[in-house]
Amino acid sequence: MLVINAAEVRRLMPMASCMDAMETALKQLGRGEAQNPLRSANWLPEKRGILLAMPALTDEAMAIKVITVMPGNHGTPYDSHMGAVILFDAQFGRPLALMDATEITAIRTAAVSGVATRLLAREDAGDLAILGTGVQARSHLQAMLEARPLRRVRVWSRGGENREAYVQWASDELDVDVEATESAQAAVTGADLICTTTAAAEPVLRGAWLSPGTHINAVGASTATTRELDSEAMAMLCHFVDRRESALDESGDYLIPLQEGEIDDDHIRAELGEVLLGSAPGRRSDDEITLFNSLGLAVEDLASAQLIYREALSLGLGTSVEFGETVGE
Repeated sequence: MLVINAAEVRRLMPMASCMDAMETALKQLGRGEAQNPLRSANWLPEKRGILLAMPALTDEAMAIKVITVMPGNHGTPYDSHMGAVILFDAQFGRPLALMDATEITAIRTAAVSGVATRLLAREDAGDLAILGTGVQARSHLQAMLEARPLRRVRVWSRGGENREAYVQWASDELDVDVEATESAQAAVTGADLICTTTAAAEPVLRGAWLSPGTHINAVGASTATTRELDSEAMAMLCHFVDRRESALDESGDYLIPLQEGEIDDDHIRAELGEVLLGSAPGRRSDDEITLFNSLGLAVEDLASAQLIYREALSLGLGTSVEFGETVGE
């Protein structure tokens, strides 16, 4: 079995390659060629953290991601999402690889948003606002650079030091000029691409601030009781998801305005895979405001793990360890 660390994951799965793999995985799901059960979730006392188990299966391979989500880690040396992905073959059930899930989650989540942006944003979109300055804010800037030519980038988070650190990182690592703003409203006013990547439980993006034709990727809220968009925003936009079943079970951005009566049961227009396959419409006009509401799917982790494993074998990366026994005749 190969053990593949975070640095190796970054090397083996560049953003452009991951976006292509995510598009393929979403099409597989849309065609019914992948199994993606709802994730199991177990909370720590006082809901200070959660343990998630996310399995996925295809005819070729199986994987499970076990990950912790600890919102209180913001401001500490530790990421809010940490864990491992285990890849198995589907012929014998052999464990093939153990991989760092933090890096996989960071890259593949943004890659799916990149796919959604290529699919749903206006062709001339290029004024980007990012709410949040953490791991997902960084990977989302990389994905947006792959999805569209960017004219301007603004960023906001609650911490001024975090904003300035993000600006410096973007300049040093990506050679991109980013403007830090003092408010979320200042960041998104006039933007036609918005990525919300915060750990907020209450809305940070309001409908009153949105311009016609904007595309939004919302990735920060992943439970039924938290959200990043207010109900006014949800009522005025066209809603796309990675999977309906997940949104109906876990998306506070969808469930809270539904409970308030601000949106209807049929508010979700389509899954990304359906749009990719041509079985459902995407953007219908330049004035529509589109939302990709991302909750994350295990099939995305499976596709990522397969890509990483293939590249690791090709380049001789990863650490091989003995795991399990071979049964003799």
